[in-house]
Amino acid sequence: MTSNNRDIAVTVTAFYLKIIGFWLADTYEEKRRRKFAQNFTIFMLVCAVVIETRDIYYTWGDFSIVVYIMCNILTLGISLFKIFLSMWSKKKLLELIKFARTNFWHSDYDSQEQIIVNECKRTCTFLICVFNFFANGTVSGYIIRPIVASIGKNESDRLLIVNFWIDLPITITPYYEILFTIQIFIIMYVCISYLCIDNFLCMINLHTATQFRILQYRLSNVCGANERSDKISKKTPSNSDECYAKFKNCIQQHQALIEYCNKLQEVFGIFVLAQVLLFSLLMCLDGYLVMEDTPIMQRLTFLFHLTGCLCQLLMFTYSCDCLIRESLNVANAIYDCSWIHLPMDRSGRMLRKDLTFVIGRSRVPCCLTACGFFPVSLETYTSILSTAASYFTLLRNQEAEIVET
Repeated sequence: MTSNNRDIAVTVTAFYLKIIGFWLADTYEEKRRRKFAQNFTIFMLVCAVVIETRDIYYTWGDFSIVVYIMCNILTLGISLFKIFLSMWSKKKLLELIKFARTNFWHSDYDSQEQIIVNECKRTCTFLICVFNFFANGTVSGYIIRPIVASIGKNESDRLLIVNFWIDLPITITPYYEILFTIQIFIIMYVCISYLCIDNFLCMINLHTATQFRILQYRLSNVCGANERSDKISKKTPSNSDECYAKFKNCIQQHQALIEYCNKLQEVFGIFVLAQVLLFSLLMCLDGYLVMEDTPIMQRLTFLFHLTGCLCQLLMFTYSCDCLIRESLNVANAIYDCSWIHLPMDRSGRMLRKDLTFVIGRSRVPCCLTACGFFPVSLETYTSILSTAASYFTLLRNQEAEIVET
């Protein structure tokens, strides 16, 4: 990929996936490093779960603190689930990356197709950069909050990022500095594990949708350049045998994209279901913590987290919605080609016959579903927000009942 045609979204996504050990490895040494990165990532996430579990055990009874820790544990659980799911389907995931690298990111396009690809790159870059900004802003809030809270206090009153329940003088130098540094590494790995799979899924959905757009362009011009106007094009089409040969190539591309979408469903079906089920609860907890009368840095941290979740959910559902719309638009592109001007020879008749089959197949959209229960689209976004609002109301009512008692 040249410097003038660099895809920032792919570069950022590959960087994060390499850190946790889920990217293509061409040599034995690279495979060893990827394996070590995977094991180290799991170790860091398990350490985080242990720390948070002990914290909720020792602070059980304080409603606000329990909600705060439950939000952290839920985020950890989602991150750990994503890593284990990626390990379980690692071979298929790497095949998806390899196919995309060969056929999406490093393919030869003409000028019009390159414009479509560049538009996709800009969209991916914008969505991923915005989501990563809020995710990293949340991490920064977790790190800065105890530093700000410890300013002007004695050494014995210093705070860590997360309470560390251990029988050691953890607020005294050098224990405090060591534990604080370890917790920084842990929270960074939690953040990377949380966002990297979402980055990849959004990017690959949008690039697959872009391939459907390119297929539409090729189909609409399979019988020669097609000028869209109110009048039927009067241009004489190319030789019918040549048109049919181009049309068969487009059919093969269409079949390859359908098969690729099926593989995406196999890898990410369970992940999509978990996203839909847990996002409502996570945003509910974030909203509660933002509304609570807590230190400004903590509220700002969870405001970043809530905004990041909204961006993440929009990025996720929008990319799935693009996949549905562009796969459906293939049928219109086929009908727009100048097939009507082809002679009624053998190739012309075969093209007309095959055209009807492709239109029929295109009426069934390619989509990602929550394990087959329902397809994910922008309507899912509004449904999750509505459910999160309901959970938030229940949580506030529960808090009011606890206060009254």
